[in-house]
Amino acid sequence: MEGDLNPQQREAVETDSGPLLVLAGAGTGKTRVVTLRIARLIELGVPAERILAVTFTTKAAQEMRARIRGIVKEGLPGKPVISTFHSLCLQILRRHIGELGYPTRFTIYDASDQESLARQVLREIRVHDQQLRPRDFLGIMSRWKTRCIRSDQAGQVADNDREHLAATAYRRYQQSLKRAGGVDFDDLLLLTEELFENYPDIRKQEQDRFDHVLVDEYQDTNDLQYRIVRALAERHQNLCVVGDDDQAIYGFRGSDVAHILGFSRDWDNVAVVRLEDNYRSTAAIVKIANALISHNSQRHEKVLRAARRGGSQPRIEQHRDEIREAQWVVGDIARMIARADTEPGDIAVLFRTHEQPRLFETELRKAKIPYILVGSRSFFDRREVRDILAYLKLINIPGDEISLRRIINTPPRGISTRTVDHLLRNATEAGTSLWQHLIDRASFGGLPAKAQQACQVFVDMVTGFSRASRQLGPRALTEMIIREIGYKEDVDRYSETAEEKEARWDTVQEFVNAVALYEQTSSEATLQGFIDEIVLGESESDRDKDQQLKQNSVVLMTLHAAKGLEYPHVYMVGLEEGILPHHRSLKESDDVSEERRLAYVGVTRGEETLTLSMALTRLKWGRTYEARPSRFLFEMIENESGGT
Repeated sequence: MEGDLNPQQREAVETDSGPLLVLAGAGTGKTRVVTLRIARLIELGVPAERILAVTFTTKAAQEMRARIRGIVKEGLPGKPVISTFHSLCLQILRRHIGELGYPTRFTIYDASDQESLARQVLREIRVHDQQLRPRDFLGIMSRWKTRCIRSDQAGQVADNDREHLAATAYRRYQQSLKRAGGVDFDDLLLLTEELFENYPDIRKQEQDRFDHVLVDEYQDTNDLQYRIVRALAERHQNLCVVGDDDQAIYGFRGSDVAHILGFSRDWDNVAVVRLEDNYRSTAAIVKIANALISHNSQRHEKVLRAARRGGSQPRIEQHRDEIREAQWVVGDIARMIARADTEPGDIAVLFRTHEQPRLFETELRKAKIPYILVGSRSFFDRREVRDILAYLKLINIPGDEISLRRIINTPPRGISTRTVDHLLRNATEAGTSLWQHLIDRASFGGLPAKAQQACQVFVDMVTGFSRASRQLGPRALTEMIIREIGYKEDVDRYSETAEEKEARWDTVQEFVNAVALYEQTSSEATLQGFIDEIVLGESESDRDKDQQLKQNSVVLMTLHAAKGLEYPHVYMVGLEEGILPHHRSLKESDDVSEERRLAYVGVTRGEETLTLSMALTRLKWGRTYEARPSRFLFEMIENESGGT
């Protein structure tokens, strides 16, 4: 099993106990080491179900499970628990959230639900978009939550007018969430940490479930995840964390590179293993990657060694303006594809900001080269999916007010916005949920007879769906809802073209396929289980990204999205001061260490060739400005030229 491991990989696999830090440089076989380590623990007699491996994405967890199935003997009585942070915390909360005053059947608010609630809360406290937009409020609140700052503490840490408004909204937001029996993504972690902090018996119960804990991509942990991992591992201290501080690029999400930098201070008798043999890139690419990242002072000392010798020297291309840059890059791509050995899917164009790809798209279309822009609109953001999912959420948990308000008049059934406002006002005054008020008919007073009848028909319909859900599986229930509410007719009625009608109905059918696939792959298919899988998958997984990357097309993506991927031929474009490093990092602190790590991630995506390009002038607000080459270009080539 371990015969072809290099000495450092073997040391990481065979260190059986105690705290272990595996510093896994880019392209050094990290995932293989993690899975072989789990397999070896099982071979040594550790019960599989007492091993916990935590990672950040559903995709990574699925890949790890598949790899372990391929190397562990069949017929074992248990399986290792391989989970994302959010999925792990969801299971913990399902067992214990009642201690915090929440219902055990709580609903998870996805990004769209959060934005709806944020808009409602800001309206209630009379905050206009010009003062604080819902999305900005959610960003501020999320940063507080990842730092373990709760709603009653936010006012103390707010340091400007917008944050003080956000602190007030945060309190109202959490009250509304709890009243509706809901939690958001950050709450999955925040409430788990609260249980561990305030309920020692629950912390011990969860600790006692595992004898070994492994954490992948440890450099991406935020304060909440750090505390949860520490609580789970403190009893046995068999904690293995794997990551690369040189690839810590998610500080804007709350991740803190200090966790991996300080691991040896946090735990006693830490073993440290450095994986430095890069099997991905040529020596020429590895050389400039090392030169670049060496300029970061706060990092674990390590140097990548290329297992692949030689390789063509990375190119640096300067262009008169951004139009010429796009034209040249696409022309070069066309020449490569014209050769028999290069496919469009072998090529990636990486950029720092979302505005940059527009010109490249234009040129690729002109050249009739197939391309995909990774990170475009998610399947789960489409209106049809959100509508049907809202029905399922409401049937599962009738108190889910966000879902109720979305579908109370979808498709149109004669319940106007004015009627909904009247219902909400009455329910708020009575101190009950909107659904409970509808059931009691207590909200109907003062409504026209036609509106009252429409509300009653709606209540009867949802109640009927709820009864049916006790007999039907998720797929049959979904098909029944689509049929009974006349959703096909609604799609037909509101589609302007035949193409739009077909595309929207295909989306509905794809959603039904997703439900069917869940039923086929789940040992115990439930409506709650399907909703959890969809909502968690939407927040964490790369489902849509994976579907896009299967196409044989040139890939356009941000440097952040490129992490974990690799391509034979990589173009990094817009290497200018203000773009990479981004002007925000220059303006706020002049600390460009994370921007440098981002550039390092881009460089190390390349397997065979790497092209770095920049424009000498660039348009901003319709005016031409001179651009300065990125400092990172000089750092990459300084050894070649004898210094900068």
